[in-house]
Amino acid sequence: MTIFDFFWIFLMLSALQPVLRQRMLESARQRLIARIESLRGSRVILLVHRQETMSFLGFPVLRYIDIHDSEEVIRAIHMTDPDVPIDIVLHTPGGLVLAALQIARAIKRHPAKVTAFVPHYAMSGGTLIALAADEIVMCEHAVLGPVDPQLGEYSAASLLKLVREKPIDRIDDHTLILADTAEKAIKQVQSAVKEILSGRYPEDKAEELAKVLTEGRWTHDYPLTYEEAKELGLNVSADMPKEVLQLMELYPQPVRHARTVEYLPIPRRRGPAIPAQRGNVPG
Repeated sequence: MTIFDFFWIFLMLSALQPVLRQRMLESARQRLIARIESLRGSRVILLVHRQETMSFLGFPVLRYIDIHDSEEVIRAIHMTDPDVPIDIVLHTPGGLVLAALQIARAIKRHPAKVTAFVPHYAMSGGTLIALAADEIVMCEHAVLGPVDPQLGEYSAASLLKLVREKPIDRIDDHTLILADTAEKAIKQVQSAVKEILSGRYPEDKAEELAKVLTEGRWTHDYPLTYEEAKELGLNVSADMPKEVLQLMELYPQPVRHARTVEYLPIPRRRGPAIPAQRGNVPG
């Protein structure tokens, strides 16, 4: 074999390496999902969105809940017997209200217990889905978020505040139309949240939670911590299985630049400090 043959073999192996790595990662996920299902006697569904990088131009593409996601989740629910519990793992910034609401309603209709696991964050539409579960399990640093409607770059609640506080003759037609749509959007989402919470909470509590989460009390990206969710009266728990956290490790964030967080990937326990030897450490 010539040096050119080795060169082409090297190129082929380099091209195949990402594909093989992805296949190994997917296989590891499937094994761990099967293990969790066996341990808990449940159907495990993951809704995980990571920021992805396009291979050609290299700019980030944000993933969010869309119709494809709702179709896949609903298909998984339909494939689950009524007496089999569902564990749904949520890691998402949110997305389309329609898609999130479809998933939430499908979860609510499932007769067996549904548990929503939030290892890191489930904002906006992700929170909407979590609210439909019988129990929300959060890590101590995980967060949920408000579900107030957004019209493009504007908060629906802010548009309504604008038309309340500014003379109508100084408001253009476009803004008035947006405000009218904002009012309808808040009523619709508030009604949907109350519907999702009904049966899980007393009627007055469901109505209170629906109002708090949709009225625009916070900015849309406000992080609702475990403690705040507990104070609001949501059925949350901090009993996160270690297998769910291990599963999240198999969904790595694509990185195509220098690492911004770095550490030795081993458990670190307290022990005696080892003094640095002179000459080994620069400075």
